[in-house]
Amino acid sequence: MNILFVHQNMPGQYRELLMWLVAQGGHRIVFLTQRKDAPQIAGVTTRIYAAHHKAADKAYGLSKVWEEATGAGFGAAMAARELGRDGFRPDLILGHTGWGELLFMKQIWPDVPILGFFEYFYNATGGLVGFDPDEPVSDHMPFLMEARNAVPYAAIQHVDLGHVPTEWQKQTFPASFHDKFYTCHDGIRTDRLGPDPDVSLNLGRLDRPLTRQDEVFTYLARNLEHARGFHVFMAALPKILAARPQARVLVVGGDDVSYGRRSKHPKGLRAELTEKLGDRVDWNRVHFLGRVPYSAYCQVVQISRCHLHLTMPFVLSWSLLESMAMQATIVASDVPSVREALSHGETGMLVDFFDPDALADQVVDVLADPGAYAHLGPAARAHVVGKYDFLTRCLPEHIRQMNSLVPADRQIPLPA
Repeated sequence: MNILFVHQNMPGQYRELLMWLVAQGGHRIVFLTQRKDAPQIAGVTTRIYAAHHKAADKAYGLSKVWEEATGAGFGAAMAARELGRDGFRPDLILGHTGWGELLFMKQIWPDVPILGFFEYFYNATGGLVGFDPDEPVSDHMPFLMEARNAVPYAAIQHVDLGHVPTEWQKQTFPASFHDKFYTCHDGIRTDRLGPDPDVSLNLGRLDRPLTRQDEVFTYLARNLEHARGFHVFMAALPKILAARPQARVLVVGGDDVSYGRRSKHPKGLRAELTEKLGDRVDWNRVHFLGRVPYSAYCQVVQISRCHLHLTMPFVLSWSLLESMAMQATIVASDVPSVREALSHGETGMLVDFFDPDALADQVVDVLADPGAYAHLGPAARAHVVGKYDFLTRCLPEHIRQMNSLVPADRQIPLPA
C-alpha cells in the first residue's frame, strides 16, 4: 500500500504503527511533517514542509487558530502536490486533524481516503476549562472555544473516517462526529515494557546508584505545568518528605507549557513554586532531571516505589499506560480521563486533584507499607496488556479500519 502520514511532529501518535508497517515491508511510506529534526527511518521517505502562513501574535483571537490551521493546511497541501509531481499517489492518508494539516488534502487527491486522528474538542465547560477554581473562566471563553473548534468542524467534513484514542476523548466531541469515529488507543508496546527488579540509576549528586531497595517516589510529565498537576505535587512535597526522612523524589519534565496557563514568574512555574516552598523542603532529596531519554524514563518508573500521575481532565497520557505496563504502584488524580484506564484499589490509587494533603497521605502510606499495595502493579500491567497492548489489541483494529477504506487488492494482511 502507498501510505501518506501527515503530522507536524513526526512520528507523533503514529510511532508504533509506522514502525510495524516498515518492519512488515512491501509498503511505500511517505511522512509529511514540519519537524526539521524528524527522525530518519529506513523505509520511510520524510518530506519537511513549512506552514504557508503564520498568524501574528496580535491576530484577532476568534480567528487566530483558524488562521494558523489554514496556513499549515495550505503548506501541507503544496508539499503534497509536489509529491504528486514526483510520482507519488497515496492509497490512504493518515494524519492528525488538530493543526489543520489535512484541510486541503482532498483538493490534491479528491478520491484518496483520509483517516484522521481526532485528539480533543475544546468545550466551554469540562476538561481543562473551568476545572480549577484558581483559573477563572472569562466571559469570552465560550466564544474562544467555539472559534477554536472551527478546525475539527472542518476536518470532520474532509475525512472518510475518524480515529479517537479513548472513550472520554470521544465524548468531548459533539454527537454528530461519532458516526465517523472508531475508538481505539494508539497502543502500548507492553512486550518491551515491564518491571526490572535489578534496575539501577546513577545520579550525579549521589555517590552510589539508586536501586529498588531505596525509598524513591516519582513524578513525571512532558512539562511541569498546572494541567499535569505539578503545583499539586509541589504542595504535597513538604508533608511527604517530612514523614519519610529517607525518601527521595525524582522529577522528570521540561519547564515549558504544553497546555493551559503560564506562570507569571520570569523563570517559570518550577522556579515560582520552589521559591514559595523555600526551606520547607529538603531540596537535597529532590532531583529535577529535566527531560530524559526514553531508556532513562523507563528506569525512573521501574525504580519507583510510588509513582505519581497527576492531571486535570485531559487527553490520556501515554506515560500512565506505560507506567502501568511497568507494574508501577501508581497514585493518580481522580478525574474521568484517568478513571477510564485505572481503577481505584484495583490497578492504582486515586486521590482528589485539589487535595494535596490527601495526596501526601496516600503517597506516605505506599512508601511506608509497600506490601499492602503490592497487588496494584501486576494488576495494572495485566489490564494494559489486555486492553491497550499494541500488537495484540490495538494494531489489529487499526489495520481493520485502514483496510475498510481501500480496495481489497491494496489491503494489509491482519497480523496474527
